[in-house]
Amino acid sequence: MSEAERPDRLARPVTVEDIRALAGPSTPHFALQIRNRIRKLIAGLPADDPVRREGEVQIARMNELAEHSGDPRGGTGVAH
Repeated sequence: MSEAERPDRLARPVTVEDIRALAGPSTPHFALQIRNRIRKLIAGLPADDPVRREGEVQIARMNELAEHSGDPRGGTGVAH
């Protein structure tokens, strides 16, 4: 998975649905890349924007999900 954004998403304002569509099918392996993409999408939005708030919720979820991408035998997980 690339951290590059789809051109069509950059050509219009980001929506809550865009954030949810990006974060929804995430897996632990790709969680940090998705988190970074969401950060870029919401970077210029005001703090009270609903899209930014949803993005922040999903960023927190991606951080949590990334914690579960380590060795299933008890490894230390993803290095941050």
